[in-house]
Amino acid sequence: MKKVVVVGAGPAGLMAAEVLSSAGVAVAIFDAMPSIGRKFLLAGKGGLNLTHSEPADLFASRYGQRRAQIEALFKTFDAASVRSWAASLGIETFVGSSGRVFPVDMKAAPLLRAWLARLRHPQNGTPVEFFMRHRWVGWHQPLVSSSDQGQGAQAIELDFETPRGSVQVSADAVVLALGGGSWAHLGSNGAWVPLLQAKGVAVTPLLPSNCGFDVKNGWTEHFASRFAGQPFKSVAISFTNSDGVVFVRKGEFVVTQTGVEGSLIYAASSLMRNEIMVNGQAIFQLDLLPDLSQERVLAEVLHPRGTRSLSSHLKSRLHIEGIKAAILHELLSKEQMHDPVQLAQAIKALPIVLKAARPLDEAISSAGGVLFEGMTEGLMLEPLPGVFCAGEMLDWEAPTGGYLLTACLASGAHAGQSVAAFLNKK
Repeated sequence: MKKVVVVGAGPAGLMAAEVLSSAGVAVAIFDAMPSIGRKFLLAGKGGLNLTHSEPADLFASRYGQRRAQIEALFKTFDAASVRSWAASLGIETFVGSSGRVFPVDMKAAPLLRAWLARLRHPQNGTPVEFFMRHRWVGWHQPLVSSSDQGQGAQAIELDFETPRGSVQVSADAVVLALGGGSWAHLGSNGAWVPLLQAKGVAVTPLLPSNCGFDVKNGWTEHFASRFAGQPFKSVAISFTNSDGVVFVRKGEFVVTQTGVEGSLIYAASSLMRNEIMVNGQAIFQLDLLPDLSQERVLAEVLHPRGTRSLSSHLKSRLHIEGIKAAILHELLSKEQMHDPVQLAQAIKALPIVLKAARPLDEAISSAGGVLFEGMTEGLMLEPLPGVFCAGEMLDWEAPTGGYLLTACLASGAHAGQSVAAFLNKK
């Protein structure tokens, strides 16, 4: 029986293993961590967002420059497949008001338990073996290149470090599903990058995605000490990059000790990160009252306030108080605060200057990774026949909202099918 080694016990690796197990292939999963799916479980702690219910064309557009490559994977396993697959595990799902899809109980653990039970004891297929605390550290011997002796001419041998010492494992094919570079303490540390680059695999640098940012010059201690951790609610941000790409969205985000983070910021993070890389900074406009027009805001600011203070006036006429009032005082001079025209303009478009993305390890996900251009359509590395890649270690990124998990599952399913076809030819 052919044997496949899957390195990485996250969603992409587990899905590749499931597809191969169903095809009657012997599968062994190796992972550096003590337990399975750690990042998956943590990501689902606040409610596991499986996928999104929006139309397929809009869904595919969320993957930006890698739309074509990810859309090709959806021919194997798409958003609808995610819900069907969850149902096959006994996990009922529902569509939330935002269009996001969740398990009815909102938890990740029951789904993972059911998944692992099926992998270990399949009704049809071969049981999957798991080897934890096995950290992949490279190849036990040089791999045969695609120009030598034909594709897949010999077994692939890998080296692992374990608490009991080094271990060598042989396989007919390998699926690498090692994640990106965020949340290193959960296993995704990007240590695989030099191991693949040394074999001629093209890898773009890993960058933070769905991340927070530091503001230029930092917040004052007064503002940071009082408002770090508090959200801006019912606001909108707009951002235009140097190429004229415009982002506008309403929602909320959070002030941090050094800057900003949260859903609105994450949604624009790839554009703002790239702008900082090119020009050293990115500036977005904060609309504190997106439901009111510029003219209405100016009229309310100009309304006679009598003996009331400016703060009382803004609270009474525009309901600006708390963190919204504080950000105006933080970023505007006294002269600007007392100039009705400038104040009204700031309320509708307050410039927030960002100087840097937060470190990769703090990001929800990462961009960059193994280039699709150096792989076959089946996700096999062209320099390394028999070695396939899946999941976040591929060069793509997407916003939160179920897009990350769906693409990971899709790439795992596609890699699994491709490995099965490769073994049949071999």
